[in-house]
Amino acid sequence: MKYLLDSNACIVFLNKRSEKLKLRLEQCQPQQIVLCSVVKAELLYGAMKSQNPVASMAKVENFCSHFQSLPFDDIAAELYGKIRSELSLLGTPIGANDFMIAAIALANDVTLISHNTREFSRVSNLLLQDWEL
Repeated sequence: MKYLLDSNACIVFLNKRSEKLKLRLEQCQPQQIVLCSVVKAELLYGAMKSQNPVASMAKVENFCSHFQSLPFDDIAAELYGKIRSELSLLGTPIGANDFMIAAIALANDVTLISHNTREFSRVSNLLLQDWEL
């Protein structure tokens, strides 16, 4: 099984704020963990606006270098449209980047690891786990 780390999971790990998350990651083989282009963008944005952008960028780039990064491709784009239209019709949309992250997870048949289960649980057929619990 492969796991896609959401931005919040990456940040919690990088800032050493959850022993449970750290232990779960350590139990996985490196090839079981993936990132995606949207998560990387969010991490890089956070690093660039931090108080110490140079150190933060180095930390993020080092972390990201250990994992495959899944792109937002045409398959994900189609799923994005489906997810966004479904949730919009229900009046229960999620964040713009979260739509893309969910679509990438579905397109690649991976389990999303996020503490943001309240929003992501609205996405049909999305495999979702919270490793901070």
